[in-house]
Amino acid sequence: MAKLLLKLQRYFRRKPVRFFTLLAVYLAAGSLVFLHSGFSGEPRVPGSPRSPAAAEGPGLPYLGVMQLSRGFKAAATMPAGPRRHGPWFKSTSKEPSDRGKSRDNGGARGRGAPGRTRYIGCYQDNTRQRTLRGMSFFDYKKMTVFRCQDNCAERGYLYAGLEFGAECYCGHKIQASNASESECNMECKGERSNICGGINRLSIYRLELAQESARRYGSAIFRGCFRRPENVSIALPTSQLMLNMSVDKCVDFCTEKEFPLAALAGTTCRCGFPSTLFPLHEREDEQLCAHKCAAEEFESCGSDEFLLVYQTQVQDNRCMDRRFLPSRAKQLVALASFPGAGNTWARHLIELATGFYTGSYYFDGSLYNKGFKGERDHWRSGRTICIKTHESGQKEIESFDSAILLIRNPYKALMAEFNRKYGGHIGFAAHAHWKGKEWPEFVANYAPWWATHTLDWLRYGKKVLVVHFEDLKRDLFVQLQRMVALLGVTACQDRLLCVEGQKDGNFKRSGLRKLEYDPYTAEMRKAIGGYIRTVDAALRLRNLSGVPEDYYPR
Repeated sequence: MAKLLLKLQRYFRRKPVRFFTLLAVYLAAGSLVFLHSGFSGEPRVPGSPRSPAAAEGPGLPYLGVMQLSRGFKAAATMPAGPRRHGPWFKSTSKEPSDRGKSRDNGGARGRGAPGRTRYIGCYQDNTRQRTLRGMSFFDYKKMTVFRCQDNCAERGYLYAGLEFGAECYCGHKIQASNASESECNMECKGERSNICGGINRLSIYRLELAQESARRYGSAIFRGCFRRPENVSIALPTSQLMLNMSVDKCVDFCTEKEFPLAALAGTTCRCGFPSTLFPLHEREDEQLCAHKCAAEEFESCGSDEFLLVYQTQVQDNRCMDRRFLPSRAKQLVALASFPGAGNTWARHLIELATGFYTGSYYFDGSLYNKGFKGERDHWRSGRTICIKTHESGQKEIESFDSAILLIRNPYKALMAEFNRKYGGHIGFAAHAHWKGKEWPEFVANYAPWWATHTLDWLRYGKKVLVVHFEDLKRDLFVQLQRMVALLGVTACQDRLLCVEGQKDGNFKRSGLRKLEYDPYTAEMRKAIGGYIRTVDAALRLRNLSGVPEDYYPR
């Protein structure tokens, strides 16, 4: 056998072309065998079916992931065909929808309507006057038609629209004209076989809810009790008399009319936007609004003098348009912070308040995919209103002409950055990371940096505006005015009021998953306490207010 192998080896060395020819024939034969086995069907294991068809045999019925998660009945009672649709949709047809053959798919290219939805058409859109004025979100990497429809349907919207291959808009009314189908020509970023609108063009779908009672408009946010504005008909221009008033009825009415505010005034429901006439800054005692609703005994509906205000799920689009600077910026402005101090949130607020994109000293693909389009620009491009940076040190700091320095409680900032490092922008670090060696090492390395970062910017920064994260949360309107003024942009008050209603953005952790214990040891607290006192003294030395009181004691 050894002699035979040796002879073959010598033969192929002399004639390598024949060797590679034989190898190619061998690989081709293997590929044909593999393809044949793929078409011959999936093997079935008795009592453990792997496909819908297998559910007809003995054993457990097949349940898809969607059915299990939504509490559907066993698939054995369901007709064969496509399964990917949730409980929000209903169909008037007895036949299962076919993604590739339906007219709803818009021709030869599939429109990707999963389950029971109806493609309406291609529509015009405008960044200043949106066609669909409800919730919106972006994903420049993984957007699909189903994902957009699912998010809109879950919040009770009637229409879902996709634009620019990656943007999803929801609404209850289509407020624009039709466009040519050829203008909706951009593939979905996460689903190349489907179309997701075009440039300023929306591919719109009608969502048919499973039950009329499911047509809720998401969770309205309680804003408080407020005195009726002087020019109430101007401040809240749309109203409706409701003898059987309830919170749901008023919220539903204002949502249908595409207003972000619903104000209950006894038996009158009023709708409008936050404005200088009705800024929602001076809340009254809630007892002044404690008048029972006619239709709901345990709800308050306000009075003619004191209005009970809720924020609907309608998106206030007065501050949603964003673009790059029309001409190159003459100065480079830093948005400087220690990691975990809320820089991404501050960027979101600045973009809404100014209407211009922010840039970054780094590149984060996940931020770009979520709509921070300035992320891809070089930080010196001059096309963005300010530049995110976590850098410290004289050389890096002196590269900027001015800076907004965002400072956050180090205990909160360290935990936020640790969560981001091990769980992503809106995720959480695992319990093992907190209990393992990672957390003590992280605190030992990052806690001193929290102090030196602030000290360096105070020492080397040319023109530094200090903003405390806690003050920005507590008094967003005033702090945002200070930040915008440093950027040299004139932002109207109505736009800033709009920002207050859209302040959370897409990078806010839910807060539902909190540690059940304090991760800081006595030794850690002692060291961090010293860093806090050092920063406080440096701020006061420059005639600035010291750190907020809640930084310590711990």
